[in-house]
Amino acid sequence: MIAVIQRVSESSVKIDGHIKGQIGQGLMVLLGIEDADSEEDIAWLSKKMVNLRIFGDDNGVMNKSLIDIGGDILLISQFTLHASTKKGNRPSYIKAAKPDVAIPLYRQFIATVEKDLGKPIQTGEFGADMKVALVNDGPVTITIDTKNKV
Repeated sequence: MIAVIQRVSESSVKIDGHIKGQIGQGLMVLLGIEDADSEEDIAWLSKKMVNLRIFGDDNGVMNKSLIDIGGDILLISQFTLHASTKKGNRPSYIKAAKPDVAIPLYRQFIATVEKDLGKPIQTGEFGADMKVALVNDGPVTITIDTKNKV
């Protein structure tokens, strides 16, 4: 799994002009799933995300986690994170999991994050044409690949 995590002051996702999900302060997360991803990747990434100390404390030092500040998550599935651009100019998405594999993992990831965070999260819609808006706070953007966790 690859996650692009952005600390935001607000974020939303629209589908067909209607808001599907929106948050205030928290994390807007783009998630790419590949065939090799497992429950282990889900558990590790979820815990890592909700415990990342990237929010400011009273001294302005990034020392607080999403849990510490009571923030929210907007999770968006994005297969293009697994694009291969080695050959030519058209990216290949061969590493991205097909929907029959990706959708169950995406749903399991949502449930795991909600459990670890202790509250529901906002999401886009798997496979939909989405319009994502955000105000990146900082800016703070972190990329995590579960295949590089050791």
